[in-house]
Amino acid sequence: MAQAFLHNPSPLLPTRSAPRQAAWNAKPPHLAFEAFEGLAPEAESAAVPVAAQALAEQSVFDEITQGLLQQPATISPKFFYDQLGSELFESITRLPEYYPTRTEHAVMQQHAAEIAAAVGQGRTLIELGAGNCEKARALCRTLAPACFVGVDISADFLQGAVARMREEFPHMDVRAVGADMTRGVTLPADLPRTGRLVFYPGSSIGNFDPPHALMLLEQMRELVDGEGEPGADGGLLIGIDLPKEVEVLEAAYDDAAGVTAAFNLNVLTHVNRLIGSSFDPAQWRHLAFFNTLQSRIEMHLQAMSPLQVRWPGGGVRDFAAGECIHTENSYKYTLPAFTDLLARAGFSRARAWTDPRGWFAVVHAQP
Repeated sequence: MAQAFLHNPSPLLPTRSAPRQAAWNAKPPHLAFEAFEGLAPEAESAAVPVAAQALAEQSVFDEITQGLLQQPATISPKFFYDQLGSELFESITRLPEYYPTRTEHAVMQQHAAEIAAAVGQGRTLIELGAGNCEKARALCRTLAPACFVGVDISADFLQGAVARMREEFPHMDVRAVGADMTRGVTLPADLPRTGRLVFYPGSSIGNFDPPHALMLLEQMRELVDGEGEPGADGGLLIGIDLPKEVEVLEAAYDDAAGVTAAFNLNVLTHVNRLIGSSFDPAQWRHLAFFNTLQSRIEMHLQAMSPLQVRWPGGGVRDFAAGECIHTENSYKYTLPAFTDLLARAGFSRARAWTDPRGWFAVVHAQP
């Protein structure tokens, strides 16, 4: 089903029933990696590497340590995506509980002809958070873009995916840009400024709170505007997860096999490498629940006993038993609410396609 929208201000978040109790993953966290042979992180010394702070970018070091010192402590979800984190997320997308990937795929398959007609062919396709490029690969078969640019924070993982894209589409100009899109994306200087289509699938926009989501959408609008090029004729194709039953939402982020738990816990190992901290993942457990008032899934890591984490430069944080680190949100927008957000970001025209259950939407927006 397709729906067309004009700007019509509406409440940003839907009203839902009272939140229920959080769902707990019962798998011991130190065992969470064992089910994924070949994906386990390398064993690391318990000692904090002396050179770690010098090797980490100062901005990354500052961002992580400032988050750890907040009340409550936070770690940005962008730090999920080292090599192992990217591979674990691929595994998550294939889980029976994780509906977003297959539902979005079904929407794009069912409405492929309409989406292609709305978007147009021969464009420059720019995928943000490209990962393994699987979604872009399917879209390229439909849209036949002249150029594809994959952008991802995990540059090493992206390079392999882009190499596979080049093999499948030998006549298409294929590029890889390793970048943290939350800090802005610098595209290759020779990239055409007209006919750009920014592709942001997977409902990843929900990982940002509404003010930051608005800022990110504004950055996307600048990209599709060709950075000020007259007649740029650009557009945005974006996936959003819609509100649904709490049981369905919580299962998607707290699967029975423990893959999401492993994914969440791996961020501690990645942070250890980035800043030289002393996190022991075996001391933490995964927590995921739906916050009804905010219309978002929340993921946390909860300390199972009193503990202390240190990092170079004298940094230290004590955690009480039961205290949490907030690692991710995933907001669930209604279509009117998200269309309003797009309009505020400068996208005045939007058309949406959904699945029959109304679980997921793919939206094409233009300035």
